[in-house]
Amino acid sequence: MQRPRREILSMEDDSEPEQSSWAYLPDVCLRHVFHWLDDRDRSRAALVCKKWSCTMDSGSLWRCRTITFYGQPSRARTLEFQSALWYTKKFGKYLKHLEIKLSNPYNTPFIKKFQVIMRGLLSHLGKCNSHLVSLSIKYLELDCLIWKNVVRAQFIKNLAAFLKRMSEQLDYLNLKGARITLEEGCELLNSLSSLTNRSFISEINIEDFFSLHLSVYSSALFHQTMSKFHRLTILTFNYNCISDELLDILREHSSHSLCTLNIKCHIHDPHGQVVSGTSWANLAKRAPKLNVNFFFERVMKHDHLARILLVEIPVRSISLRSCYFSDPDWTMRPTLTNLLPAYWHGLQKLTLELNNDHEFLDNELLQLILSCKRLLFLKVWAFLSVSFMERLLQNRAERKCILTTIKVRIYTAQDDSTEEERLLADIYRKFKYLIDSELNYFVITYPM
Repeated sequence: MQRPRREILSMEDDSEPEQSSWAYLPDVCLRHVFHWLDDRDRSRAALVCKKWSCTMDSGSLWRCRTITFYGQPSRARTLEFQSALWYTKKFGKYLKHLEIKLSNPYNTPFIKKFQVIMRGLLSHLGKCNSHLVSLSIKYLELDCLIWKNVVRAQFIKNLAAFLKRMSEQLDYLNLKGARITLEEGCELLNSLSSLTNRSFISEINIEDFFSLHLSVYSSALFHQTMSKFHRLTILTFNYNCISDELLDILREHSSHSLCTLNIKCHIHDPHGQVVSGTSWANLAKRAPKLNVNFFFERVMKHDHLARILLVEIPVRSISLRSCYFSDPDWTMRPTLTNLLPAYWHGLQKLTLELNNDHEFLDNELLQLILSCKRLLFLKVWAFLSVSFMERLLQNRAERKCILTTIKVRIYTAQDDSTEEERLLADIYRKFKYLIDSELNYFVITYPM
């Protein structure tokens, strides 16, 4: 018998509303989903229900943070400074990894405002946070004119105070591109050891940390500062910091932990100091896990490189970049035939960006590649013949080298490179089986 309509309606009213499957999703899964949302989407998700709002306050969602201050004026950027402080006050206690970016600062008032906000941000973090292990503030370029002396001094003072508070927990510091004086730089680095007169931070990036043209290698203050670091694992810095004294300090205090030295040598940095091979050998002997990566920018003369690239150094990677500059004095043949083969047993990565329009290097480069038994990565931008690629791939197919990455830009003086591109296509088809199955491969022609 059919039930009365009123009874049916009553039964429907008493039933529970159907729940979405999202309502039963465990908190750990919600946090994983929310991890991929940006701030705007997170704020919207927090308004959906009480459960989502509570989940959004989970500390695991706020452990890593990048705060960017854009220098160019824009209405969309007007709340950057306020939001940075708001975030620090609300979630700063959870932070483990903090990155501050200063993008294209354009005038002194902006820098002044940045300095004031950073003072508040660092002060609050210093009081509420006990988890921060990683701090990165790159490309401050404090030697620019928009950094007035008073503002600059106050910023360095605030940053030094913050580093002092965090010195016992901070494990990674990146101040690449700060461009400050020797005294200011040592003040900041000393802040990491001011509580115990020792620092156990494991990774520091001070590439381009000091102002240009400074002979840091001759500074007793710098050596005294570096002697306070006792657990360095990775150190990134410029060659104008290296001396026998520094290598001896690293050997004495960090040899048990030291794994990587990343060394940049720029044409505008002093690099005429004499460093003995014995100092390098002693460090390598005491630090058996040590690998050294060199990055040369416009330092291409053979006599300059020969003074730096000593056979005792455990080199893993070398990058030589001329940055499109050309100079007849930059003759690369002796470097390829005399210097680099000394690292045949350890070199794993080679990058060459050369404007070598005055010399032909195909044979020398191929012989170097074949002599380096552990070479895995090759990046070359240079004037080469297309046939070089065929010879290289043929040797790779015959297992005479173990390259896994090949990235080549073949410079050509011809406006029309159609013929070279056709030949490269033929070479690709010939070795397609090898390239597709074993190589990260990218080769093009590039008219200069």
